[in-house]
Amino acid sequence: MNQPPESFVNVQEDRLLEFATACFEKTGLTHDHAALISRLLVNSDLRGVRSHGTRTVNGYCSSFEGGSHNPRPNIRILHETPTAVVLDGNGTLGYLPMARATEHAIAKAKEVGIGMGLVRYIGHYGSAGHYARMCNEAGCVGFSVQGYQGQGDARGRDVKPQLGYFGNPPICFAIPAGDEPPVVLDAATCIMADYQRGPEFDELLSIIPAAFFKSIGYTAVASLLGGALTGFTEPPSEDTAQWSGARMGGMVLAIHINSVVPEAIFHAEVDRMGRDVRESYEPMPGYGRALLPGAIEVERMEIHRRDGIRYGEMEQESARAASERLGVPLPWDE
Repeated sequence: MNQPPESFVNVQEDRLLEFATACFEKTGLTHDHAALISRLLVNSDLRGVRSHGTRTVNGYCSSFEGGSHNPRPNIRILHETPTAVVLDGNGTLGYLPMARATEHAIAKAKEVGIGMGLVRYIGHYGSAGHYARMCNEAGCVGFSVQGYQGQGDARGRDVKPQLGYFGNPPICFAIPAGDEPPVVLDAATCIMADYQRGPEFDELLSIIPAAFFKSIGYTAVASLLGGALTGFTEPPSEDTAQWSGARMGGMVLAIHINSVVPEAIFHAEVDRMGRDVRESYEPMPGYGRALLPGAIEVERMEIHRRDGIRYGEMEQESARAASERLGVPLPWDE
């Protein structure tokens, strides 16, 4: 889980944006491309989602420097209908192509009620919540998933992996509200976190098998909708095939609320549920409040924008590595 770090320095949002943008520009990205990725990564830090924040800048920059991903992509439309568009990400990381696909999906949703954007031949697109939240900001329900080629093929390993831990692709449902925080399930599909492995966790496979079967199903569905549906198994063009890290796809679906029900009526019911859960349920063990997904991220964003982002030791280590290699000053005073 993305728990707040115990040891940290406070980093201001604007300085972190400048740092990340400068790092990406050093590796060949245009300013606009670098700024878009940086904005989305800093948004994750603001929400307290440390795993998908600017901790990844160093690794992402290395992938551009090493030739795994295309720093100057020619993103283009491969196929389009009134309700859907398929883009070629041209071998870059998934952030910019997915943002463009989301813009297409939103525009289509506002015209006909529902819109879908799909991208093939991309790398990691980060948190699925980036794109589902974009839909929210435009008055839509958002849903996004990502898949990668070969998901589910475990051949060639000395020991077969346990099916209960099958995959962990990103998935997000984002539902806008009125006065209450939006309901945003921004997660990965496996019931267990990547670090939750070992005998004590293996015992749960027999104790609560239903939870693992649901997890297996979520992984399969997310992987296929975020992968197979994009057509990423089709042979790419020559200028896309050269980028070895572009083995992923991404999907975003936008549902325009006003097309099916007045926005005020929908928001009122979302608000009602959030209030009722908060006021009438006991919190989960070890927690002080009963909240729906998404509420805590809103609170953390307010705190981090006011007081600075709590930048933990892992984040600092990654930033120092990028700073030293690329010659970009750190975003905090040492």
